[in-house]
Amino acid sequence: MACRKLRILVADDDPDIVLSLTTLLRAEGHEALGVHHGADVVDTVADFAPDALLLDIGLPQKSGYEIVRTLRERYGSARPVIFAITGRGGAVAERLSEMVGFDFHFTKPFEPKELLATLSSLAP
Repeated sequence: MACRKLRILVADDDPDIVLSLTTLLRAEGHEALGVHHGADVVDTVADFAPDALLLDIGLPQKSGYEIVRTLRERYGSARPVIFAITGRGGAVAERLSEMVGFDFHFTKPFEPKELLATLSSLAP
């Protein structure tokens, strides 16, 4: 379990991924909330004030890239820490994620232990 409970927003158009990740995160003691549409992410970040955002790049209505640009313009790099959770892997996809403003890149399928370890590193 992490040293400190984090508030984590999970945004993915696949309801099974949202359910799996929010269940895992809650079992680890975090407060987790899920959304399924790109158009909902920015407002939910403002309302929920997450420490971390697990964001699918290929969301309907608004892509993960667009969302990250909007969040970085609004909040800078202070918060939330943004994770790309995507089927787009490889060096080019990872570099693009970094250039757009994602802090971490996880390619589906990934090991939950790796995600949890990275989240744990965010806690002081």
